[in-house]
Amino acid sequence: MAAPTTEQRNPASGNLDRLSTADLVALINREDQTVPLAVLAVLPQVAKAVDAVADRFRKGGRLLYIGSGTSGRLGLLDAVECPPTFGVPPDRVQGILAGGVNAVFRAIEKAEDDRDAGARDLRERGCRAVDSVVGISASGRTPYVLGALDYARSMGALTVGLTSNRGSSLATAAQVAIVPATGPEVVTGSTRMKAGTAQKLILNTISTAVMVRMGYVLGNLMVKVQPTNAKLIERGRRIVSEAANCGLDEAAAALETAGNDVRVAILIMKHGFDASEAQRHLAEAGDSLWQALESSP
Repeated sequence: MAAPTTEQRNPASGNLDRLSTADLVALINREDQTVPLAVLAVLPQVAKAVDAVADRFRKGGRLLYIGSGTSGRLGLLDAVECPPTFGVPPDRVQGILAGGVNAVFRAIEKAEDDRDAGARDLRERGCRAVDSVVGISASGRTPYVLGALDYARSMGALTVGLTSNRGSSLATAAQVAIVPATGPEVVTGSTRMKAGTAQKLILNTISTAVMVRMGYVLGNLMVKVQPTNAKLIERGRRIVSEAANCGLDEAAAALETAGNDVRVAILIMKHGFDASEAQRHLAEAGDSLWQALESSP
């Protein structure tokens, strides 16, 4: 069986070990510059995935990333950033990694070969038809991920495949296939490099765009940010100040009244609501701040 593109040798780096350090890092950088173009080429598929995920998310569905090795860790990384950034409960966006928690810190290479484990891990998370499952595999043939997508499809869930190999099993199995063709790696087969970079860019785009579609961003302000540390408390004050055109002290007072809910604080400052009125208008607007602002008297 022919090796997938990501496993082939890169002619540009054939003498990698003979290069000066300056030339070595320049070569890696040149190859990295091809990644955004590979992502650009698949943006229609990314947009299709975003709309499908957002539709299920509105109905109470979850976004579940699943992968092994670098791919799985990148899914975890994106998932854990969603609660503090967009104020979603931790169970709404989840990362599932072959080998479990131990594989976060130490590679458990054989875990990716267990097809049944992928299905089992999704079953243990209670995968439902309303959920969206994004399988991530640079090669597109990781048994763990393919088993997971088979199970997700049997449950009626949306299946998205993120891989760097056209015509791979993952690209064929998924309802929405996202295939940034990043080509052979600088170090043959080291898909933590270009393929991993493409995955990171696309996962960031999917989660961010879904949350924008949900109304959790006002303009470009993260109005569902959870002010859980000093940096985020200060950010919350700045967001209220900018969105409501008020001073930082007024913003801080509104946040205290709002129980540190940035959106409620903005409605308080913009329309003079008390906290309960602001919460009611927000709920009536489907949890979307900009719709609440437009519909409020």
